[in-house]
Amino acid sequence: MQKTLLLFTFIFSLSNIAQNKKAPVYKQCESVVFSELESCFAQHLKTDFLDIFKVPTDVNKDVFHGKIIVVFSISTSGNYTINYVNSNYKSVKLEVQRVFKNLPTVTPAMYNGRAVESEFILPFYIPLEQNFVTNLAASEIKNTDSDLATIAKKQQNFDANTEFNSGLSIPFSHQQYAIINSFYTKQTNNHTAVKPYIYNEINNYQKVIDYKTSLFKNVSTRLGKKLWNDDLISIKGNDYWIKINPMFDLQLGKDNSDIKYTYNNTRALNIKGGIGKINFSTSFYESQGRFASYLNDYMHYLSGAKGNGVVLGRGVSKIFKNNDFDYPVAEAYISYAANKHFNVQFGNGKNFIGDGYRSLLLSDVASPYTFAKISTNFWKVKYTNIWMWMDDIRVGSFENGSNLRKYMATHHLSINITDKLNLGFFESVITNQRSNPNIDINFLNPIIFYRAVEFSRGSKSGNAIVGLNTKYKLNNATVYGQFVLDEITVKQFFKNNGYWANKFGVQLGFNYYNAFKINNLSIQGEVNLVRPYTYSHKDSELNYSHYNQPLAHPWGSNFAEFVGIVRYNKDRWFGNLKVVTGKKGFDFNTNENYGGNIFLSYANRRNDFNNVFYQGNTAKIFNTDLNVGYIINPTTNLQLFGSLSVRTFRPEKPVSFFQKENTIWFRFGLKTDVFNSYFSL
Repeated sequence: MQKTLLLFTFIFSLSNIAQNKKAPVYKQCESVVFSELESCFAQHLKTDFLDIFKVPTDVNKDVFHGKIIVVFSISTSGNYTINYVNSNYKSVKLEVQRVFKNLPTVTPAMYNGRAVESEFILPFYIPLEQNFVTNLAASEIKNTDSDLATIAKKQQNFDANTEFNSGLSIPFSHQQYAIINSFYTKQTNNHTAVKPYIYNEINNYQKVIDYKTSLFKNVSTRLGKKLWNDDLISIKGNDYWIKINPMFDLQLGKDNSDIKYTYNNTRALNIKGGIGKINFSTSFYESQGRFASYLNDYMHYLSGAKGNGVVLGRGVSKIFKNNDFDYPVAEAYISYAANKHFNVQFGNGKNFIGDGYRSLLLSDVASPYTFAKISTNFWKVKYTNIWMWMDDIRVGSFENGSNLRKYMATHHLSINITDKLNLGFFESVITNQRSNPNIDINFLNPIIFYRAVEFSRGSKSGNAIVGLNTKYKLNNATVYGQFVLDEITVKQFFKNNGYWANKFGVQLGFNYYNAFKINNLSIQGEVNLVRPYTYSHKDSELNYSHYNQPLAHPWGSNFAEFVGIVRYNKDRWFGNLKVVTGKKGFDFNTNENYGGNIFLSYANRRNDFNNVFYQGNTAKIFNTDLNVGYIINPTTNLQLFGSLSVRTFRPEKPVSFFQKENTIWFRFGLKTDVFNSYFSL
C-alpha cells in the first residue's frame, strides 16, 4: 500500500547555520549528497519509528490524542537518548523508549570534523494513520519548525520545576479547573471530587503544563519573561525550591444604586516552596472593598456580634470609610508527601467535595478555616480525611469572651468502579465546645462511622451528615450528581407526606467539553434541590456553617436551583456566561421557621407534615454574569477582566433584609485567579 508520509522537520538545538556542520547520517542515507542528508535522516527515522511503534493497549488508538512531542539526543557514538515525551501515558513513554532501542545506530553529527552530540524534536500523532494523511495537515505544519523547538524547550523547563511534582495544592478556581478537567474526559478514570487537587496526585497534569506553556510569549528580556511567563522570584537548589509572587484583586465598578462606585483593593503576597518531601505555601491578603448594594447589605447582615460585616468567602471585616469593608485574610499550609500513597496537610484554607459548580456536601463558600487533611491513594481508591476548626460568631455564641469554637470531621471515600464510573461516599459530623468541651476522641478516628458515634453519644453531641457523589464519563462529557442526607424517617418517607425530618438534597449535572466539536468550548448544566430544615439542628449552634456562612450551598436549604455555564478560551483570551435561577423559601416576620434558615433551631418549625421545596415566603431569584478577560501570566494566573452582572430578587412578601431588587453591576480590573467568589445570592 502506497502511503505519503508527512515529513516533519527535525530541529537542531545546536546551531545548524554553519556550513561545516554535517547532519547525522542514517543507515539508508550513506550515499546521499551532503545537502540532502538532513531531510533524508528525518524521513527515514520517522518512517522507521512509525513502523515499529505499537499503540499501547491502555491508549484508545482510534481517538485523536493531539500532537505528541519526543525530544531526543544522538550521542557522539550514534546512540539515542530520550530527553522528554509530552504524553500523559506512562505506557506511551515506555513504548517510545522501546522503539528507539530498536532503531539502527547512526553516524553522529559532525562539526569541524569532530563528532558532536545533537538534539532533535520528533512530533507524531495517535491514531498513527494521522501521520500519513496528505494535505489535510499541511497548513498546520507549514511553519512549525521553530515553534516546536521553542515549545518543547519550554515544556522541559516547566516540567522540571519541582512545584509540579510537589505535594502542594493547585489553587481552586472554577475557571482554571474547567480547563484541567477537560483533559480527563478521554483518559483513565480519575479522582476529581476532592478539591483542591494535589499536583503529584494528578496523573494527567502534564496536559495542563502543555497548555500553560503553549501560552508563553517568545520574549527575550528578563523583565518580559517575568511579566508574561514566569514567577517573579524563583530559587532552586538540589533539594529545595522557593517561589515568591505578588497577587492582586484590583477592581472598579458601578451598580444601579445610589452608590458612587464599587471597588476592591486587594494586595497580597504568596510564598511557596519545598524542602525534600515537605512543601509549604503562605499567602497574606490586605483588602478593602465596596460591592454592589445587595452584597453590602447582606454582608453587614451577616456580621453577628463581632466586626462590621462578613465578606463572603473571606472573613470578618471592620468598618472602613463610608461603610466599606476592611478585611485582612491569611492562608497557609504545610504539606508532607510521605510517599506516592500518602499526603498530609495542615494549615488554614478551604476544601470542596464534588464535581459540580455547587456542592451539597462541602463547598468553598465560607471563609478559610484551620484544617488537617490526610489523602490516601492506592489501587482504584482515594480516601480523604479532613478535620476542621471553625467559628460561630452569632450574638450569644461566645465562649469565655471568644468565638464559640466548632469542630468538624469528614471522611470521603472515592472508588473508580470502572474506567467511566466513579462513586464517592461521604460523612461528616459537627460538634462544638459547648456540646463537647473536650472533643470526643471518636471524632478523630479516621475510619469510624460518625452517625453511629452521634447516636451513641446523643443527638446533642453533634450533627452528622452522610452523602453520595458520583460521576460517569462519556466521550466528551461527564455526568455527575450528589445526594446529601441529614436525617430521614423511613416510615414517613414512603408515605410522601412532607414529613419535616426527611431532610435531604439532590444534585444532578453535566459537563460537555469541546462542545459541538469546538475546541475549548465547554457547557455545564446543574440542578440543585434541598429540602427544608436540611443542615439545621435542634441546637442551632450545631448547624452546618462557619463564620455565619453555609458550608455547603450558599442558599442554605429549602430551595430549587438551576445553574448554566458556558466557557470558552482562545490562546490567552477567555469568556464565560453564567446563569443562576431558582426559588427559595424564606421566613415571614413571625416566629415560624419555614426551613430556609439553617441558623435557626428546627424546634420552631411551622408544622410536622406537608413541607415542600421553597415553602414559606417564596422568592424568585435570577442571576446572570458575563465575564471576558485576558491572561497576562499563565504561571501565576494573573488576568485582566471585565464583568457584567444582572440580578433580580422577587420575594412573595418583602420582609426585613429581603426586599425586591433589580441590580445591574459592571466592573473591571486586574486579579490573580486563585479562589472562587460566589455572589449569586
